[in-house]
Amino acid sequence: MKLYYSPGACSLSPHIALLEAGLAHDLAKVDLKAKKLEDGSNFLQVNPKGQVPTLVLDDGSILTEGPVIVQAIADKAGDKNLAPAHGTTERYRLQEWLNFLTSELHKNFSPLFAPVLSDETKQFFRDRLMGKLKHIDSKLAGHDYLMGKQFSVADGYLYTMLRWADAHKFDLSALSNLMAYKARVAARPQVQAALKSEGLA
Repeated sequence: MKLYYSPGACSLSPHIALLEAGLAHDLAKVDLKAKKLEDGSNFLQVNPKGQVPTLVLDDGSILTEGPVIVQAIADKAGDKNLAPAHGTTERYRLQEWLNFLTSELHKNFSPLFAPVLSDETKQFFRDRLMGKLKHIDSKLAGHDYLMGKQFSVADGYLYTMLRWADAHKFDLSALSNLMAYKARVAARPQVQAALKSEGLA
């Protein structure tokens, strides 16, 4: 498999998943502004959306969209328990979390990276994000991870966005469950390996 990524972007989530799953893979770094790969080739020929993550499977087929990619990775390494079994309530719970993270967190973070938006507009999205993060903090009470005691692919996704919160100087000190959770995920050896591989640690 090959993962197309940009350091620290949402592609960090499937990068963590691949390492946690122990699956062989190659990495291809993408310049998202230029839509170019390191060899100068056009990334749009791989993914016309021009977005990471993009995962090329061993059979040559291409998957896009992070929540789909991480589930595919988890299913290829079922013994690692990165996702509950298909057809179970717990699997639907994982999908519920992934959908919440992509629609309510990820999409509200995106405007903060847009230099053309005013500070007032960005503050609107910051306030929305704090509300979502408070909700997650409440759900983490008494739990090590989003799904309970077991690390799942949803945790790599949330951790990636908590790094964005740090970059944008969110004060999360009052969210004690979330702060403990972030430290717990960050301490995982494969998370550290992903960060080092992307030049982030």
